[in-house]
Amino acid sequence: MATAAQVAATFLSFLSSSSSSTHHPAPSSSVSLVTNPVLPVSLRAAGPRLASRLRGRRVGAAVAQLPTAHPEVASGEKKIRWSSRAVRSFAMAELEARKMRYPTTGTEGLLMGILVEGTSGAAKLLRANGTTLLKVRDEAANVLGKSEMFYFSPMHPPLTEAAQRALDWAVNEKLKSGEDGEVTANHLLLGIWSDKESAGHKILESLGFDDEKASLLAKTANEEAAMSPR
Repeated sequence: MATAAQVAATFLSFLSSSSSSTHHPAPSSSVSLVTNPVLPVSLRAAGPRLASRLRGRRVGAAVAQLPTAHPEVASGEKKIRWSSRAVRSFAMAELEARKMRYPTTGTEGLLMGILVEGTSGAAKLLRANGTTLLKVRDEAANVLGKSEMFYFSPMHPPLTEAAQRALDWAVNEKLKSGEDGEVTANHLLLGIWSDKESAGHKILESLGFDDEKASLLAKTANEEAAMSPR
């Protein structure tokens, strides 16, 4: 039986001969997904063309694999996983950071990602209180400044320390409940709010979010957890 490496080598050989006969330009390294840690080693070895075909599958593959201090918990060892809405929010956060031309994905990016995803309880609560994506973008520019016009963010802007703490806080908060289930976008928003020095907290505060609304969100998160399948 051929190994994954042999299959990948055969596939690359086929692509090389096909490319030379049709005179297609080589794919730009700036959009290569080969180094995406979510993709298995066998797929990374198959080259950027194959990886680019899987671009639409990245969000699904990233479920329960957001970078936290407890990856073994987040990956399901204790039946605790990231919800699909939280994963989509994270993916949108990276995209928003790139739109803002920022070199990193911070708590402001996570906040924008929640709003872009739009269907979580956290997003609905924010919109109900007048917090919109456009307002958050404007406040992010006020707090962090605007990036240079010709600067291009990396494909996956790395997390800031504050954003990493928000993810870890969300997982830890779920662990404290002692219940199986999902770490949701509600937990993620509360993680942003928990760090008073973060850009996300400052933006939320400037737009009228407060501890009372955070308590309401926490109650909603607990209710969702009680309804989630065991």
